[in-house]
Parts: sequence; C-alpha cells; structure tokens
Amino acid sequence: MAGRYYTFQHHPIQFFALDTNINADWKTQLKWLEKELSNSETPWKIVFGHHQIYSSGMYGLNEDFIQTLTPLFKKYGVQLYINGHEHDYERTSLINGTTYLICGAGGKQRPVGKSEWTEYSTSDFSFAAFDVYEDYIIVKGIDVNNRVFNEGIIKLS
Repeated sequence: MAGRYYTFQHHPIQFFALDTNINADWKTQLKWLEKELSNSETPWKIVFGHHQIYSSGMYGLNEDFIQTLTPLFKKYGVQLYINGHEHDYERTSLINGTTYLICGAGGKQRPVGKSEWTEYSTSDFSFAAFDVYEDYIIVKGIDVNNRVFNEGIIKLS
C-alpha cells in the first residue's frame, strides 16, 4: 500500500483507497480526497475502504460516512464504493449515482438482510469480479463453486 490513503490509475479507472478506521486523520484525508476527485480526468472513479457506508448486515448504515463521503461521491461522479468489514455480499441499487458493494464474504459468515436500496445480498461465502467496458462495468458475485450467483451493471454516468 502506498500509505493510509492513496490513489492509483489502471487504464480508464482511477481508484481511491481510504483509511476508514476511527483513528484516521479525517480532516486531512477528506481534503485530499476532494482534491484528488476534482483533479481526476478518468471516466471511472472507484473508491474503496474497509468499512461500510450502506449495509443491511450486522453493522448497518454508517451515518458519519453518509454525511461526509457520499456528498463528495455525488459531486465528483464516483460510480462505485467497495468495502469489506461486513461478512457478506451486498450490492445496492444506485444511491445518488453511486453503487455500494460489500464484498466481505470470504471470512466468518454473518447474516445479512435486505433494505430498500438492496439489489442483492447473501451471507454465502463469495467474492466479486468485474468486467470493465468503455461505458459500463459488470459486477459478478461468485460463490465457492465458481458459480455466478449475481450480476449487476454499473453504467458510466
């Protein structure tokens, strides 16, 4: 890792890694994130961190992140936020232009429900794979038998 928070680019995607721990330097990190998002010239912007923002699992909604991060996602057109922490798989519908993907179903299983924003959720062991195209990304939930159990499309906004 390039630090507690950092960015890197891979072809048409710019990734933004966040330190979502409680002891993170949020004042500095949020200034950095806004600067990096505003300077980004890539069509795809994907942010990832350990902790959830929208979740129907054990930890539920993260109100602090909804207040601090989601306005930046909306302002700068972040299409996808990926996290673990919850031990399940949950893909949301679009929430103000962003899809939220919890991909933490590789460890101990925990129950997950469904919320008004949930497109798909399961506590089954799984991982996610992505097919990236010019104007859309296909997100696939894949189980331990290599079976695709969920597929969603994220369109370039």
